[in-house]
Amino acid sequence: MSVLFRLSRPAPRAGLARALLVAAAALLSPLVSSALVAPAIAQADPAAGWPARNVRVLVPFAAGGPADLVAREIAQRLGDDLGHPFVIENQGGAGGKLAVINVARAEPDGYTLLFPASGNVVSHPLAERDMSTVEQLVPIGLVSNSAHVLVINPALPIRTMADLVAYAKANPGTLHFGSAGTGAVAHLGMEMLKLTAGIDIVHVPYRGTSQAVIDVMSGQIQATFSSMPSLKGMIDQGTLRALGMTAKSRAESGLPLISDTVPEFGYTTWYGLFAPKGTPPGIVAKISASLKKAVADKALQEKLAVQGMDLDWSTPAELEALMKKDIAKWSKVIEAANVRLK
Repeated sequence: MSVLFRLSRPAPRAGLARALLVAAAALLSPLVSSALVAPAIAQADPAAGWPARNVRVLVPFAAGGPADLVAREIAQRLGDDLGHPFVIENQGGAGGKLAVINVARAEPDGYTLLFPASGNVVSHPLAERDMSTVEQLVPIGLVSNSAHVLVINPALPIRTMADLVAYAKANPGTLHFGSAGTGAVAHLGMEMLKLTAGIDIVHVPYRGTSQAVIDVMSGQIQATFSSMPSLKGMIDQGTLRALGMTAKSRAESGLPLISDTVPEFGYTTWYGLFAPKGTPPGIVAKISASLKKAVADKALQEKLAVQGMDLDWSTPAELEALMKKDIAKWSKVIEAANVRLK
């Protein structure tokens, strides 16, 4: 009887309290664990909920130009794929410096991106002897590559690249070429040609390519580099004479490569997408994957091929490697020609 009595009597109060605490902890532990783990997951993967609002894409050119048109096509597809609009903001002038600075100083959260041409992040900063702002950016991916075509005034007794080299050597300092300004890719392209071919042609900087082209046609200057679409009508009409391309292009031009005559010569211009330094790698990877889909759009490829642009996606690492290659190439030209913007 005494044994039965001891088993059935109430437990001491301390023991009961302890038992209740153990039971409560068992019930609450899954909830507590979830509450602790969820923020940890969100903190570890900021790309999980990105984008949650519109994304700004700064373009270092005025609205309506080639860079702006390509940027808008790409932005539309990125927005459609990722679920929030990618909104273009044009910030032209000063070689695109303002847009580059604004993105470099932006919060690295994936909501402010830069869509520059190679000149904005390579040749202009090099000519200014200041790459510090560009170093505050991280590449996301290449968007396009484009070759330039060299055109001259058709009144010149020059029909081939070999003729041009021979004429320039026989008449040093007589020929003048125009570009969209000191440090522009077209300017550095001619400086590269002068360096590799051993010729002397005088640079005349303009505020834009269009006036330089007009002056080539009128004979005020004799040569310039620009994209095939912007020159094709005048080439077809015979008001400009095309001598060669700076690189291969998917669009058939029928023109020889300048490197066929001057072996060490060659360059392209390109567009890419960048983010502020410190942007989470997961967000960069997410944009990169979406960008790959946009660039693979066959309809867009055909549309831009007519304008002389070859859509050409790359990984962030590949774009970084391309930049390093271009920096090495243009640095050599800039030093040899003593090009300075400051």
